[in-house]
Amino acid sequence: MTGERGERGAYHHGALPEALVAAALEVLDEQGQEKVSVREVARRAGVSAGAPFRHFADRRALLTALADRVLADYACWQEAQVAASDAAGRSGMRALGLGCVRYALRHPRRFELLRSRAFTAVRDPELRDQLEFFDRALTGQVAADQAAGKLRPGDPEVVGLAGQALVYGLAQMIVDGYLPAEKAEELAVRVLDTFGEGVANRPGR
Repeated sequence: MTGERGERGAYHHGALPEALVAAALEVLDEQGQEKVSVREVARRAGVSAGAPFRHFADRRALLTALADRVLADYACWQEAQVAASDAAGRSGMRALGLGCVRYALRHPRRFELLRSRAFTAVRDPELRDQLEFFDRALTGQVAADQAAGKLRPGDPEVVGLAGQALVYGLAQMIVDGYLPAEKAEELAVRVLDTFGEGVANRPGR
C-alpha cells in the first residue's frame, strides 16, 4: 500500500496533520522551536520527507499550526486555573496571571514559541481568533471580578493590560533565567499579590 494511507497508522485515520503537529510538539519541548523542521517532524511521524508538504506549505505553516496547538493547550490550562480559583473564592484575574507564569515555568519552550509567533505586533491570521478570544476573556474576567467586589471599579481593558504587562514580564524573566527557577513561582505569587493589593476593592477605601 502506498500514499497517505500506507505510511503509518496516522494516515489510516486521515490524521496526518495532527500526527505531524504532535511530533513537532515533541521536538519543541525537547529542543526548542529552532530544531522544529519539516524533515525531523516527518521522521518522528514515520512518514516520507515530502509527506508533510501535502498539509503544510513550509516550515512557517508548520510552526503556525504548532502555535495554534500550544494556544489550545494554554487555554485549557488557564480554564483549570480559574476553576480552582473560583472554588477558593479568589480573583479570577489573579488566577489568569499566575497561570501564565506557571505555564512559562513548566513549558518555557512553548512560551517562547508563543512569544515569537503569537505575542507580536502582526498576528498570523490563523491565530487571530484564538488571540482575540484571550483578550476578551481577560477583559471579561476583570469585569466579573469587579462586579463581584474583588477588584475596584475602573476600565477593565486598562486593568487587564496592566496585569498582562506585569505577567508577561515575569514570564519572560523566568524563561530568560533571570529569576531562579526554584524560586520563580514563589516570587511570582508575591509580586502578583502586591499588584493585586493595588487594584483590590477594599472596603472603606
